Amino acid sequence: MENPHDIILDSISEGVFTVDSEWHITSFNRAAENITGITREDAVGKLCSYVFRASICESGCALRRTMESGEPIDSMPIYIVRADGVKVPVSISTALLRDSGGTVVGGVETFRDLSVEEDLKRELSKQYRFSDIISRNHRMREIFSLIPTIADSGATVLVEGESGTGKELVCRAIHDMSPRKDGPFVAVNCGALPDSLLESELFGYKAGAFTDARTDRRGRFSIAEGGTILLDEIGDISPALQTRLLRLLQEKTYEPLGSDKTVRADVRVLAATNRNLRKLVDKGEFREDLFYRINVMRIELPPLRERKEDIPLLAEHFLGHYNRLTGKEIREISGSAMAALMSHDFPGNVRELENAIEHAFVLAAGDTILPAQLPEHIRQLSGGSGPSAVGGKLEDIETAALRQALERNGFNRNAAAKELGIHKTTLYRKIRRYGIEIPES
Repeated sequence: MENPHDIILDSISEGVFTVDSEWHITSFNRAAENITGITREDAVGKLCSYVFRASICESGCALRRTMESGEPIDSMPIYIVRADGVKVPVSISTALLRDSGGTVVGGVETFRDLSVEEDLKRELSKQYRFSDIISRNHRMREIFSLIPTIADSGATVLVEGESGTGKELVCRAIHDMSPRKDGPFVAVNCGALPDSLLESELFGYKAGAFTDARTDRRGRFSIAEGGTILLDEIGDISPALQTRLLRLLQEKTYEPLGSDKTVRADVRVLAATNRNLRKLVDKGEFREDLFYRINVMRIELPPLRERKEDIPLLAEHFLGHYNRLTGKEIREISGSAMAALMSHDFPGNVRELENAIEHAFVLAAGDTILPAQLPEHIRQLSGGSGPSAVGGKLEDIETAALRQALERNGFNRNAAAKELGIHKTTLYRKIRRYGIEIPES
């Protein structure tokens, strides 16, 4: 007759196994068989580390911690390796097993397959990805919708935004979607070189053009022939070089330094800057005619502090990136660490956020990023990491984001839900939860 204990365990959708004090498996339910690919007959009697091959078996077994401390563990995300060698994300919980007299005789571990949740998370991420740019912010998604049209036009484009907002990524996306996508994409940081070197870098030179010019050298415009050139930080170039660029944009020609031969340029020009060119024109620091030449199409990227709803999305993206890069298996960012990130204004924008995640990766010892592993200036600005403080901040941020989306859409809840990328019933629930008032129409 089948053991009632086994019947009960087999009715549970989560995997369950128990061990004795010597770490030998004493029971193994049907869900555990399905998740691990190992039969009950092959599991019972074996050491749990042999059967339940997990990412923490060697470095910090959760069940061992519970057996030694007496403290249960709830919903810890880890990976296990199935019988066929495939890694499976699971969430585990542990507890002690006691006999009728209260003596500890072993432990129990339950585990839930997170594969479906991981797949849904990846699908959700795809919805907010355009080329290599990730955002759910309404202004960024408007830019996403414009890029294909701008890319196909062949027009000169000016991309403005603070350092670290992703200007080069937008320019690469324009190139990759343009008829020139099979040609080269060449990026030049105009602010990184003195004027004399930048001119030769852009236009090239002939042997003898100056003392050290022993051979001819192609410039970046020549290298970008048939493709696209990005003039990054164009607001930093001198008036003399502005004049040369204006001629190139007007006549599509230039001369390498030391040459009397005119070269025709078949290159699309994109420009980017972290400065306000209109203000530079008004102050006489940037040629107005050049400004209008490069400002045929203009894209302004919002700073990260104005699209904080992107912080969790970007942080998860960088989490996956550094997992792949380092071979680590850090599964998540704790709620308090995420609250610290959400509280920071990120003057360095997306680049600063990526650096913060990389910093945390270096210090992380377990599978969760904690506030203590974030850069000190982000921890200090978070105003503490207690549960009540964190919860309040996250609620304030979410409430503000919901209210702003509703206001932008004239308090049309269906339109606001669509912009936020959530189901309308979820929005209705959050409106009630946070007490957001909807004006009567």
